[in-house]
Amino acid sequence: MRSPCTATTLVDDDRVRVTRFDFIPGAETGWHRHGFDYVITAITDCPMLLIGPEGEERRVLVPAGSAYRRAEGVEHNVICDGPVGMSFVEVELK
Repeated sequence: MRSPCTATTLVDDDRVRVTRFDFIPGAETGWHRHGFDYVITAITDCPMLLIGPEGEERRVLVPAGSAYRRAEGVEHNVICDGPVGMSFVEVELK
């Protein structure tokens, strides 16, 4: 069993939800489905193991300071796949 990451809500209003996620090595978000389009901005380098709905695994590195967006409906578990912790901010577009 993996440790859960820490999710800290920074803003939650009628237009956006902004959450900071902090992981120790091996920590996870847990299985979830994104209910909104969202943007991730990496605070640190983020070596991620992504586990998809059919159990498929994908490893990615999101470099510190970079960002990406995804559409509503993405389903996965995000796991810190590096020897040190990682942090990112997620902005959900309501």
